[in-house]
Amino acid sequence: MTNLQGKNSKIQVSRFYRPFLFLFIPLILFSIFLGMKKMQYSQEIFPEELNPPFGLPSILWPKDNPYSKQKAELGRLLYFDKRLSSDGTISCASCHNIPCAYSDCKMLPIGIGHQQGTRHSPTIINAAYSRFLFWDGRATSLEEQAKGPLANTKEMSNVKDVHEAYKQCVNKIREVVGYRVLFKQVFGRDEMSIDDIARAIATFERTILSGGSPYDYYRAGNSKAMNREQIKGFEVYKKAGCIECHSGANFSDDRFINIGIGMDKENPDTGRYAITKDEKDWGAFKVPTLRDVEHSYPYMHDGSLATLEEVIDYYDRGGIPNKNLHPLIKPLHLSAEEKKHLLEFLKALNGTGWQSFQAPTEFPK
Repeated sequence: MTNLQGKNSKIQVSRFYRPFLFLFIPLILFSIFLGMKKMQYSQEIFPEELNPPFGLPSILWPKDNPYSKQKAELGRLLYFDKRLSSDGTISCASCHNIPCAYSDCKMLPIGIGHQQGTRHSPTIINAAYSRFLFWDGRATSLEEQAKGPLANTKEMSNVKDVHEAYKQCVNKIREVVGYRVLFKQVFGRDEMSIDDIARAIATFERTILSGGSPYDYYRAGNSKAMNREQIKGFEVYKKAGCIECHSGANFSDDRFINIGIGMDKENPDTGRYAITKDEKDWGAFKVPTLRDVEHSYPYMHDGSLATLEEVIDYYDRGGIPNKNLHPLIKPLHLSAEEKKHLLEFLKALNGTGWQSFQAPTEFPK
């Protein structure tokens, strides 16, 4: 009898709450819907199909990492999210931020634990067209490049073991419900890996582009797109041999050249040589893009030249002599007027595209 009364009381209680369940369940589902919608809204800044700015070629997307606007938005969130670092203080954007043209305006970057890096942060602009990443070219894809800082103890990790650093990073992101939802939407599975994180970040990075510059329109036939000084500067650019390395749509031929920077130090940075162990690569560094170069200061792999004027003067002097100085690096004997015109031409390479992005105001929770 007592058991029966207990059962009846439970039935009565459940019947009492039943109307409230019908009230609360729709509210819960609606809250989830609003949360997912809130995570999705910013995808509208990315088009269904990405078309580069005027003057740039089509992007060759990796077969295993094709473009989608959902993946680009996920990558944007991850790129700016400091939770990817071990202590939550550093993001990709800490060293490659929008106001500094996706560099950081510092001579050398500051990473986790306020540690100073050894090389200047290169711009991410138009990295979609680069065959090699990092100053020494140790990465051959943006996916590979994106993983590098996540396990670097001077950049974003305080864990020395690479695999453990990746595991820690993935676990931190997996704990965020909002990210689990987004990763499921993008990759179609519940599992999450460091490669997925890298693919998303690389997708966003390939959308950071600069084109449609005065030079692009001048080259296309608009004789008024560049002013008189810039046109003269283009002639100096060719005469001085700048075009021998800074060529093509991205103003870089992706080679590694020893131009003498830092070679007068007691223990100079050997650059590409540390990767290949080939003597011809001793002291050689990747030729950077000149797109929007006015905004990505300071310059060179060590950030030692603060302005474009200093860069021009350095090349005009013929660099710093060393055992592997490239034959193209020799005194130019440019006049003051030629230097001024060359500077103006470099400013004609400022384009549009990359400025349209903004850092997220909030992140998945």
